[in-house]
Amino acid sequence: MKREHWTCDAGGDSVAVLNVPAALHRSRTFDIDVSLEVKVAATELHPWHELVFEIGGRRQWGRRIDSHSPADGLDYHCRLTVESDQELRLRAIAQTQGARIHRLVIEATEVV
Repeated sequence: MKREHWTCDAGGDSVAVLNVPAALHRSRTFDIDVSLEVKVAATELHPWHELVFEIGGRRQWGRRIDSHSPADGLDYHCRLTVESDQELRLRAIAQTQGARIHRLVIEATEVV
C-alpha cells in the first residue's frame, strides 16, 4: 500500500491550511511537520517570530521566539491518528515583528 503524503506550502503568507480527506473504513496515523522560515534584516531591533499550530480548530502548540539575522525559523512535529471516516484539518498561523515570513509549510505523511 502506498502511503499518503499531503502538503500545503503557503510561501510567504501568514496562514497555511491543510485538509486531509477522510478514508473510508480505515484509520490512519500521520507524522505532521510544520515549518516556519523567516528573514531578518540586520538593522531590526528586537525582531521576533511566532508559530501557532491547530488541529481541527483547537490550538495544539504555539511558540514565540526572538529572531536572529539573516534567517531563522520554528519547527513543530507530532504524530496523529485519524479514525476512519474522519477528515483532518490542520492550520498553521505565523506572526512576526521586524522579520518577514519567507516560507510556511505543513506536511502530513502517513506512517505505514
